Amino acid sequence: MTASLTTLTTALDAGALGEFHSTALADFLHIPGALCWIRRGEGLVAFGEVARFHGTGPDRFSDAEDWWKALLAGASSTGPTGIPGTGPLAFGSFAFSKTSTHPSELVVPRLVLGRRDGGLWLTQLSMDSTRPTAASAHRELAELLAAASATPAAEPPAPVAPVAPSTTSSRHWDGNGNGTRLDTGSLSEAEWMDSVAAGVRAIASSGLDKVVLARDVVARFEAPVSRSAILRTLAERYSECWTYGVGPLVGATPEMLIKVEGTRAQARVLAGTLDRNDAPDGATNFAHDVLAGSAKQRQEHDFAVRSLTRQLAPFATDLSVPAEPFILELPNVWHLASDVSAELARTGSHLPTSLALVEALHPTAAVCGTPREAAGELILELERMDRGPYAGPVGWLDGAGNGEWGIALRGAVVEDPHTVRLYAGAGIVEASDPAAELAETWAKFRPMLQALGLHA
Repeated sequence: MTASLTTLTTALDAGALGEFHSTALADFLHIPGALCWIRRGEGLVAFGEVARFHGTGPDRFSDAEDWWKALLAGASSTGPTGIPGTGPLAFGSFAFSKTSTHPSELVVPRLVLGRRDGGLWLTQLSMDSTRPTAASAHRELAELLAAASATPAAEPPAPVAPVAPSTTSSRHWDGNGNGTRLDTGSLSEAEWMDSVAAGVRAIASSGLDKVVLARDVVARFEAPVSRSAILRTLAERYSECWTYGVGPLVGATPEMLIKVEGTRAQARVLAGTLDRNDAPDGATNFAHDVLAGSAKQRQEHDFAVRSLTRQLAPFATDLSVPAEPFILELPNVWHLASDVSAELARTGSHLPTSLALVEALHPTAAVCGTPREAAGELILELERMDRGPYAGPVGWLDGAGNGEWGIALRGAVVEDPHTVRLYAGAGIVEASDPAAELAETWAKFRPMLQALGLHA
């Protein structure tokens, strides 16, 4: 590398934002191309790019880690960098499969706006001879805000029609004068249910415990789609999830693969799903009774928890796993969820970085199955598509090894201004019913369908 990474982090107050009085991170998503990681109004939003890693194949994680360490080797940082997410920072998105041709990437932005516990900070990053200063960081943010304000913020698409499960291969709408089309992707619904049935048979006849099968649908619009409007809608509607945007990949995931802050690591494991539309009126304990009381749902969840803890254990001196899952309530579904925490073990004087843990943990049983290798092979056979970044790790890491990496669920890829490809999957065990699993995928499509104005 011919240039060194230089960063400066400075505190930011509302007065520095000039006429733009908002300090809510989601309000900054109208700036084109924003990278983001937001939950409950806090997190990171970033702009521009000073360096990028691209990789594919089985070594994509270790290659990215080596690239990041090399970048940090000559880096210099100024300002308070003790808070996770300050100083040197990169956003990342990794393909689900080692066989995928979709590029995995780390993106080092030019400017990062962070919010944590009500406090705001601004980090400017440079890879040229220019050394960032507090004045240059504030000036660049002001210029971005002024340019974005000169262009009216795009509104989310107007709803054109309700979406309901069916067995047709495509759906058509012409609402509000705008033609909109939603097509099934690599497999029709009938074909995908056949794949689920094949998965059930494979489980019954082999040592496979669980396989997760995904499907895609493609939304096509006459008018250009606003990526920023999608992200703002997700951040507002699904504030309990982590809204992510890295390049064309957008979504709001409820599942944390791994979060590292210093010596502590945390993960949120989800498996077991119930569509909220299935709840009868007045049934206050419906989710608990149906999810926690279901042997099939509990088995699926147990596979996912054991998968994660088995992979995390070698990196931990202390591992805390709850005895019982809790019910996570989201606007579209309920999930069985377990929060796992660990004290990380040192190797000499070094702690594992968040990216090193991502490599060890991915893919979990929640998005692949168990045993992992056998499930992965069956996925390639039955899905008949490249998942790309869907169900892969997405998030960020800093120069101290901290980071937050979710699983890219409830998301989509904006393939071009008029085309968005959505993904959803379901965990298949021996007791799975293909029609019920298909309905579950439609419940999981709902956040992105809503963000696109296709209300489910």
